[in-house]
Amino acid sequence: MSKTYKRLDKDQAAVLLVDHQTGLLSLVRDIDPDKFKNNVLALADLARYFKLPTILTTSFEDGPNGPLVPELKATFPDAPFIPRPGQINAWDNEDFVKAIKATGKKQLIIAGVVTEVCVAFPALSALAEGFDVFVVTDASGTFNEITRHSAWDRMSAAGAQLMTWFGVACELHRDWRNDVEGLGTLFANHIPDYRNLMTSYSMLALKK
Repeated sequence: MSKTYKRLDKDQAAVLLVDHQTGLLSLVRDIDPDKFKNNVLALADLARYFKLPTILTTSFEDGPNGPLVPELKATFPDAPFIPRPGQINAWDNEDFVKAIKATGKKQLIIAGVVTEVCVAFPALSALAEGFDVFVVTDASGTFNEITRHSAWDRMSAAGAQLMTWFGVACELHRDWRNDVEGLGTLFANHIPDYRNLMTSYSMLALKK
């Protein structure tokens, strides 16, 4: 059965970065650690580029999960930051849900660690409350491919859309004529091969 295409809209979307903590990152084994961190920071950069409301949260920082990855705090120094004292499902934290609802956005772009818990639980909770949920698969990580696919299947069956950070950026941007250099530079900063495209483009522009 086909479903209606729910398209990401920069005026309707907010970003939730859930439990990207220094301790939890050590559990991510379904994607190369360096690539994973690059993807997380790329998602953060596109959230800033499109001026999307962004909410940061951590779980049990005083325990083995550790503090938030410092680059995220540096990227969003003024964003709502909710250090949850113990709730595993971020949606069980009243301050987190209040911060989301305060944005007034109905589209939630979610990424986190680990995928089947820190991403899936709030994603399913948000879907149950009528939000449109977009899970950024390559900025979410977990133990292995088995747990990853179990989480993806569960979320997609409930109505979540699974996307990559690059797909999210392109769907939000809609039209290259909006800003070639800005988005192209963002891509080049996180995709080495894309830097070649931007170099070629710059050379052609100089010849005109």
